[in-house]
Amino acid sequence: MGPSIPGQAMGHAVEPADRQPSDHQLARLVQSLPEGHPQRDAACETLVARHRSIVCACARRYRHSPEPPDDLMQVGYVGLLKAIRNFDPEVGASLAAFAQVTVSGEIKRYFRDKRWQVRVQRSVQELRLRIRQAGPELAQQLGREPRDAELACYLGVREADVLEAQRADRAFQVASLDAPLSGDDGAGSLGDLLGEDDPAIQQIIDMSSVWAHWPELPGREQRMLIMRFYGNMTQKQIGSQLGISQMHVSRLMAGALRHLREQMTESGRSPALAADVRH
Repeated sequence: MGPSIPGQAMGHAVEPADRQPSDHQLARLVQSLPEGHPQRDAACETLVARHRSIVCACARRYRHSPEPPDDLMQVGYVGLLKAIRNFDPEVGASLAAFAQVTVSGEIKRYFRDKRWQVRVQRSVQELRLRIRQAGPELAQQLGREPRDAELACYLGVREADVLEAQRADRAFQVASLDAPLSGDDGAGSLGDLLGEDDPAIQQIIDMSSVWAHWPELPGREQRMLIMRFYGNMTQKQIGSQLGISQMHVSRLMAGALRHLREQMTESGRSPALAADVRH
């Protein structure tokens, strides 16, 4: 029978706070018992309830970000569970201190890896959040929107740093390609300014694959394909030129095209070769 949690045994009253199991005892239970074990789940639930205020405090630091508070809390709880699983009393005596660092790091990693579309230095990200908080405060004091120099002086940083953080703000949220370029109803969208794929590019790639296997064809088949696709000649005209029947031309060209398709398919290419050689 596995270890039990003091005060948590079935049918026993909850013990006074000074007799409840310590963080060390509960963490040891979580780390020693398999997932799904009732005592492990109970110990983990107790630790989460004890230290949920750490998650709230860490998530509250980013209350001015565009992220939903519930999402940040969820990420914070993931960090708290990691702290419980990895806590080592021999390295640090306080689970709360270890959890605070782990939860904070998990939330920062969420911003860095999940939300930022362009890699931005952590110091710039943090300054951006400070600017978002300082802006309304200064605006209330000044009665107007603060200038960049005033923000820099208020935060004790260089004006160039403020400008860099504001530029990084554009990397935080991606604008829709369907969004209008201006407030006018008839204004074009950003997507209208982007070029489309050129179908000729794919044709060039396909033809490069064709020429890679072109030497594998007999000389007569090479000549036939050139006459058909570059000279725009019919099978009957090709047969007259080479002194063979139209049916013979059809069989030879079909075999040549089949060989090219098979070779290019094996090479990872499957271009849409002009297979209509009936005319």
